[in-house]
Amino acid sequence: MTVDLSPLYRTAIGFDRLASMLENANRLESAGYPPYNIEVTGEDEYQITMAVAGFTDDELSIESKQNELTVSGEKAGSEDDRQFLHRGIATRSFERKFQLADHVLVKGARLEHGLLHIELYRELPEALKPRSISIETGNLIENQS
Repeated sequence: MTVDLSPLYRTAIGFDRLASMLENANRLESAGYPPYNIEVTGEDEYQITMAVAGFTDDELSIESKQNELTVSGEKAGSEDDRQFLHRGIATRSFERKFQLADHVLVKGARLEHGLLHIELYRELPEALKPRSISIETGNLIENQS
């Protein structure tokens, strides 16, 4: 299924990044490896959990750059001398990208029991937070000539 976003480009100003994100989301991902969950853990807090069995923390890389989070894994060493009757645990290299909304930052990451947990949070700058505007009352000053 292909979506034509050219009308959006002609009538909306400043939404070009949103249109690009929609176009990128429409492309197929590579076989869904490794599997992952995205969950809301609190107000403005999120967690991505990826199943990375067989990888150590030295073989994993996490990079956040311009509203894009990239998680990659590169298996070190070789297991060519091992013989498997069945190999169900994949140890192939991978790269998975996530689009982050504005002001979403990575708080930290931890690896436990073959699961990589990446903690995210949204931090709005003070200028974007709602603020209360006081209403002043008073008499109008008449102009004396």
